[in-house]
Amino acid sequence: MRTQIAIIGAGPAGLLLSHLLHLEGIESVVLEARSRTDIESTIRAGVLEQGTMDILTQAGVGERMRSEGALHHGIELAFDGARHRIDLSELTGKAITVYPQHEVIKDLVAARLAAKGSVLFEVADVELHDTQTLRPRVSYRHGGEAYTLEADFIIGCDGYHGVARPAMPAQELRKNFQRIYPFGWFGILVESAPSSEELIYAQHDRGYALVSTRTPTVQRLYFQCDPSDHVDNWSDDRIWAELHARLENHDGWKLKEGHIFQKNIIGMRSFVSTPMQAGRLFLAGDAAHIVPPTGAKGLNLAVSDVQLLARGLEQFYRQGSEERLNGYSDAALKRIWRAEYFSWTMTRLLHTFADATPFEREMQRAELANIVNSRAMATALAENYVGAF
Repeated sequence: MRTQIAIIGAGPAGLLLSHLLHLEGIESVVLEARSRTDIESTIRAGVLEQGTMDILTQAGVGERMRSEGALHHGIELAFDGARHRIDLSELTGKAITVYPQHEVIKDLVAARLAAKGSVLFEVADVELHDTQTLRPRVSYRHGGEAYTLEADFIIGCDGYHGVARPAMPAQELRKNFQRIYPFGWFGILVESAPSSEELIYAQHDRGYALVSTRTPTVQRLYFQCDPSDHVDNWSDDRIWAELHARLENHDGWKLKEGHIFQKNIIGMRSFVSTPMQAGRLFLAGDAAHIVPPTGAKGLNLAVSDVQLLARGLEQFYRQGSEERLNGYSDAALKRIWRAEYFSWTMTRLLHTFADATPFEREMQRAELANIVNSRAMATALAENYVGAF
């Protein structure tokens, strides 16, 4: 088999790249280890920047996002028993949409299949070959049969644990940057009406908490926890008591309770692997970088990566030029490091560190107070949050 672009991974990055290339008449094959049901049912957060919304709309896959997503013009910071609104739209002229990542995946899968795109699910034993030559190959098994796929380029969109990044050639200049945080997020899905019209980011001595809306009847809530903890240690009553304690305030607002139908614990890390390209192999999305979810940047960075790749591949096939492809890693990393900085800043600002001194905890509160009382600092936060750069 042969195609122009072999894409490893059918997450948002791989599917969107395949669709953007299709719109430019460029062929691709997407290989995915999981089933279609798995990728469409794995529930993950989705805060979409204005730029991401625009790209999905322009690509013709934004209809459900616009009709079912929750458009938010601000967020709230909660600390010391009070909530403070950051007006994103007034400060930046932009907004965000809360639209879960698995819904984005559903839209992209439907678009690729409607266009008769080649997306292979439940693929096993994927290996990359000859990535530093002009004829890279991917070997894999599908439906019990062995196949080899030749391509002009291979794009690794298969996440942190995928096969693409380990296939990058070992180089003296290759670097991995990582920070593992000493806490995780305990997440729950709840059947209830929204507790707030906008996201609430809460800082508390007991630990961070987040209030988010999925749909008019389903809410997503998180609180900081020990990453080695287990969901079985937390009864519903204990969860609600912890959330109420961290979200308590002086204005009479109350968190709405409901039936908890999902519990999970996620770890927290910051990670960047550079460079993001070598020969005919390119990395995008979580295969190259991870951000803690505090800054809501993961999906947006993946979209930014594949937009750059789509433009570079279009230039290659239209003009025979590799200028944009050669500059892909440098261009992507400019955005990535800014998002890493913002996500790290939000994580440091809102979470409780067990080893923090009393002085450091007071500095946390002082920084939050400065943000909500300074238009300049609030604007800087808003610009980073909506991706207005």
